[in-house]
Amino acid sequence: MATPQTPYDAVLHAARDVTRLDSALDAEMLGAALLGSVYAVAEHDREQAVREFVTGFLAATSRRRSAAATTLRAVFAALVPDAEGAARVRPGAYAPSWAGQLGRVRVTGAWAYGDVYGDQTSYLATFAYDDEEEGGPEHALVALVDHNIGITKDVFVGGPAGRIVEQAREICTEDEFTWFRTEDPARMHAEVSRHLAVTDDLAELPAQGSLATDRALVGARLAALPGPTPPAGPAVVPPPTDEERTRLVRAFLDSPEATRFGLPEVADGELASLHFCLGLLLDHAASFPDADPMRWSPMVAELFLLDWVHRRAVLDMDDAAMLPRVLRAWAAYAARQRGLSQSAAARTDEAITEMVPEFARLYSTGERRSPATAAVAQLMADGVDPDDPEALNAWIEANRHRLTDDPA
Repeated sequence: MATPQTPYDAVLHAARDVTRLDSALDAEMLGAALLGSVYAVAEHDREQAVREFVTGFLAATSRRRSAAATTLRAVFAALVPDAEGAARVRPGAYAPSWAGQLGRVRVTGAWAYGDVYGDQTSYLATFAYDDEEEGGPEHALVALVDHNIGITKDVFVGGPAGRIVEQAREICTEDEFTWFRTEDPARMHAEVSRHLAVTDDLAELPAQGSLATDRALVGARLAALPGPTPPAGPAVVPPPTDEERTRLVRAFLDSPEATRFGLPEVADGELASLHFCLGLLLDHAASFPDADPMRWSPMVAELFLLDWVHRRAVLDMDDAAMLPRVLRAWAAYAARQRGLSQSAAARTDEAITEMVPEFARLYSTGERRSPATAAVAQLMADGVDPDDPEALNAWIEANRHRLTDDPA
């Protein structure tokens, strides 16, 4: 066969045996995998890139009459029904008997499960075709939402559906730090779609998983769920206002957790460090897509103590000595506020304790400081008052070679 001349020809060549597949599900999975290559290489708005590709494909193949071409057109139209021309696509005269089942599924169940800390939530829904013999077996969609980075991190469509549901249930039953529940399909639709929209616009996709190959089929299955209902409150929790931050700090300092770590009785000379450290905790929480100052876990503590604080803050020795202590107290307080078990709270505390030596090393080396943070740290080390414009300008001029990439 001649070398394909266009991307559309290449796709047709890759799907030349589509009519030999056994079911609509097999065909939809093949179609999604083919569209996954478009999704993976798009530089932005990947969902729109796939939609535009399908629109172009349908236009370019409108006069093709081979069974493979007409069948693949029907597959793509079922996967991306909002592509221009998709509504006019009909299976050809020589299409497989299962072509009439493309996209004709109903939801048979929905669940959610995740960790008690709120780092990640997996949403699981099962679907069945109107005609299982032609459409294919009941299958499951699993979408992993990572709340620490605010994206749908991975998706998967496969089966057997019943086994996937039971495996998830068993894993959560055996792990005290996880939960499993039935889920409102409309809520699943809303949460997965909201986070998937962020994923679609990433410059670089998560490295592992089946996100690209299954994305188009996931979109089609989400569309089969009930439409998202308007949220009772804001979809994204906003950071606390200054007044709310003040109330949070006061309530914390009155708590038994703060008392246990001796924070209400710190010496006057340590008060500035105490409140600076508390401000850093709140600033870090505000940096998350779903800002919640009470959501702390071993993972969130690691992101804060071993990464974020070194890139975003300049600590003096008093601050560095105070910060792990404040973090342990705040994490314990937050765990109680969220109703976490003592073992879950202890797990976070143990993780923080284990991180302290690495935190101290990173503080000492400064290897994770951003250029801006490193510059401010050097300014302070040189004894320059940042509120003195003349001294600040003189320091910048003297250190310009260290602040820019231009040696001149």
